[in-house]
Amino acid sequence: MKSISVDDLAALGPGVSIIDVREEDEYAEASVPGTRNVPLSRFQQSMGDVPAGKTVYVMCASGGRSSRATAHLVAEGYDAVNVMGGITEWYRNGHPVTYRANGN
Repeated sequence: MKSISVDDLAALGPGVSIIDVREEDEYAEASVPGTRNVPLSRFQQSMGDVPAGKTVYVMCASGGRSSRATAHLVAEGYDAVNVMGGITEWYRNGHPVTYRANGN
């Protein structure tokens, strides 16, 4: 499985497709700008929300759920890359995060 560090992902710029497989309530609290939320709990039913035909970067809180989702996407023929460390590492390394008070 291909993986990428958060710093290398950030260096790719704003035009990349990033999906966040955390649950909706987690995503509502904080997210990486420009990501699309496709929760792992309904990932199978939401495959249509995953962009096809280009590389997709998959993140979660710390890398566990995203590695499972990445493996599934690769098995389905997607060019998917796991984001090591997830949003936790993204935040720790000083990259932008959008916060919503009370999930709003």
